[in-house]
Amino acid sequence: MRYIEFLTTLKRNKVSIFSLQDIENLFPDANIATLKNNLNNWLKKGYIERLKRNLYMCVEPVLESSTPDFYIANKLYIPSYISLETALSHYNIIPEVAAQVTSVTTRSSREFKNRYGLFIYHSCKKRVFTGYRIVYYEGYKVLIADMEKALVDFLYFKLRHGISIDFDEERFDADILKKIEWKKALEYAELFNRVTINKLQDCRNWSEC
Repeated sequence: MRYIEFLTTLKRNKVSIFSLQDIENLFPDANIATLKNNLNNWLKKGYIERLKRNLYMCVEPVLESSTPDFYIANKLYIPSYISLETALSHYNIIPEVAAQVTSVTTRSSREFKNRYGLFIYHSCKKRVFTGYRIVYYEGYKVLIADMEKALVDFLYFKLRHGISIDFDEERFDADILKKIEWKKALEYAELFNRVTINKLQDCRNWSEC
């Protein structure tokens, strides 16, 4: 298979990050050994780069420039969804944050750093891996926490790591917090613990002052 054929197929299917399994699905008639050899050769030539084991991305300006970091974060560590500071910034609850992308996962906590940024994953129990949805972000489908879950995740993980929370210092936007569905947020907090529930109530009281 020629690289231009490979690249054209990726573009046609709107695939910019892929594993060997993805390529097998796109080219079902191709020999698996040949596909592996092609990937290794293209990797050596610099046509593609490895984001992590068995996850690649094309080094091609059109694909690179159109691939958002939220999508990369979802693909780097599965299952995961965008949450905490990144999601709160997305909803304008807090000001724009640094280049790192924060996510929640049921797997072990991890960090990945590559030329696309720093991707941080916080581990949670399966029962609290909820409250996210699929949205279109810069043309890509991504998993992101809804506003209420992003807030509760933020409170829980801050407290879990022994970090005190001052809503003024966090520069929370009280006007946007007024749009929160507090009943839904409470239901999420109840999945965690009493400390998170209490801090959520503190947040609500602060926003209503």
